[in-house]
Amino acid sequence: MRPDAVIFDCDGVVVDSEHPTLVMVRDDLERYGLSLTLDDLEREYIGGTVETVAAKARANGARLPDDWIADFYDRMYAMLRAHVPLVPGVVGVLDALDKAGIPYAMGSNGTPEKMQITLGQHGLIARFRGHLYSGQAMGRPKPEPDLYLHAAAQLGVDPAECVVIEDSAAGARAARLAGMRCYGYAPKGGHPGLVAEGAVLFNNMADLPALLGV
Repeated sequence: MRPDAVIFDCDGVVVDSEHPTLVMVRDDLERYGLSLTLDDLEREYIGGTVETVAAKARANGARLPDDWIADFYDRMYAMLRAHVPLVPGVVGVLDALDKAGIPYAMGSNGTPEKMQITLGQHGLIARFRGHLYSGQAMGRPKPEPDLYLHAAAQLGVDPAECVVIEDSAAGARAARLAGMRCYGYAPKGGHPGLVAEGAVLFNNMADLPALLGV
């Protein structure tokens, strides 16, 4: 069923920023006494904010300094400014939505500055026509549904007629709580966390237009 609007997560769905960011988190947490694998981080930490990562890591024994969050943001932004690739095939998805006349927005837990950095270097800011929304800036990040409900309202579309594109269980939960269908991007194959939240998995972004009926 063709949606009336599509709402994209940013990191890991439009820009391929998850892996280098997780490597930075893993190395930092190990430095401060908490050893986790990238799989651990992807399963247990992805989809939150730097603030929620810090809180969970401290609860699990990481001895993060008081200024870690601000310092991490500075280093992460510098890394992303140097280069972050697009997820392969995502421009084709936007092209198909434009051709079909279906509006779209971005709903990210990242900061507005982060979206400007990552999308800006690929010329994608204008394509979202001002519909870039940050759960962190709203003070209600995913898995709360507020971000996606706000995006739908700004697009003028009933939440039930929106589709969300996500790569994290937290984001899929936000979509479910907002009453929206969710397609879960899982380029590595299976993703139990997404499935548990009701997302329909797909593994290749080039397959998404057909799934959306465009």
